[in-house]
Amino acid sequence: MKLNVNYSIALTHILSRKKQTITAALGVTIGMAIYLFMNSLSAGFTKYSRNEIFKSNAHIKIYKDDIMSKPLVAHKNTLTVIINPQITNVSKKIINPEALLNNVKKQPYITNAIAQVNFDAFYSRGSTQIKGTGNGVSIMDYSAMFNFNEYMVAGSLMALQDNKNGIIIGSSISDKLSLTVDDNITVSSSYGVVKVLKIVGIFSTGSDFNDSSKCYTNIVTAQQFLKEGPDFVSAIYANTPDPDESEAYVGMLKQLTEYTVEDWKTTNADVLAGDSVRGLMMGAISLSILLVAGFGIYNILNMTVSQKINDIAILKAIGFSGKDVIRIFVSEAFIMGLLGTFAGVCIGLIMVKLMSGIYVGPPIGYFPIYFELVIFMKSFLLGLGITICAGYFPARKASKVDPVSIFRR
Repeated sequence: MKLNVNYSIALTHILSRKKQTITAALGVTIGMAIYLFMNSLSAGFTKYSRNEIFKSNAHIKIYKDDIMSKPLVAHKNTLTVIINPQITNVSKKIINPEALLNNVKKQPYITNAIAQVNFDAFYSRGSTQIKGTGNGVSIMDYSAMFNFNEYMVAGSLMALQDNKNGIIIGSSISDKLSLTVDDNITVSSSYGVVKVLKIVGIFSTGSDFNDSSKCYTNIVTAQQFLKEGPDFVSAIYANTPDPDESEAYVGMLKQLTEYTVEDWKTTNADVLAGDSVRGLMMGAISLSILLVAGFGIYNILNMTVSQKINDIAILKAIGFSGKDVIRIFVSEAFIMGLLGTFAGVCIGLIMVKLMSGIYVGPPIGYFPIYFELVIFMKSFLLGLGITICAGYFPARKASKVDPVSIFRR
């Protein structure tokens, strides 16, 4: 019975002060819309950044790391002598890569794995030269892992499959050297090997770094650029069902090989750190705005307590407990917060929808903002939580009113 009366009193207070109610709800609406928009924007940038990473990076990489030269003398009872410690020129060749690759593919948590040969490349036409990197791969396996076929703008992948003299170059290299499919390009390596290769394809990933520097050749061709034999492999790349779980799989793969096993998060730690900082900044700014809106509700209810101090005293005198008074004012805060939060979520959803349809041009494409149901649910609950907390403190103050001291005034 009292519960219904409490809600009735709260609703009467709200309806009798429509301007204050609308002002408080509007503050929550604006705060919630901005909070939702900025967090969706942060999620969109993070998703875009991850997509850019996975265009050419696998979830896990297996390779032979650099080795530092060791002391000439190393014994506990003797003097350690080190002469110019530096990276040794030991070959980075993976021993028996085919067996290791097959072993990796057999693991149940590996969805795809390929071998790759990397080399420094110089692309030339006449006196013009561009520095870049070459990747020797089985192009169809590479495409299956990275969906590379989606980035082809000219030529075909099949033309490279068994062509030792073929090459696929980035669109920026093609533009700078004025070359197209079926033209010849001179490619040299840092080992002094020079080859004239036929362009069989051109790709465009939307990343200027990749499109202006990378090329793809047959594995045998890449091995020749490094003056290595047919069993040379620079690295083995593997994908897992969930990239976020790749760190756990790294430990399992380390039991299979003595070589360095590295997950994509370690390789791209600087990029992920930037994403985290951006997310924290956007979250902090939007949360601050939402807290200011909650403070507005606090001020309104605190003022209501001061204005209605006699009414509160009467309620307590006729039998309402302190908990009943708290329920009345928290209910007011909840109703104002519910109205503001619901309106804010709707406006935020509209803003996200509108912005996601704006085309900003290459390489980004459409505006990188991401609709995620979890963000909307968290925003809704956070908005309600802040407004309820904002209403609790004035309610607690009202619950401590002593009717006797009020009536004596």
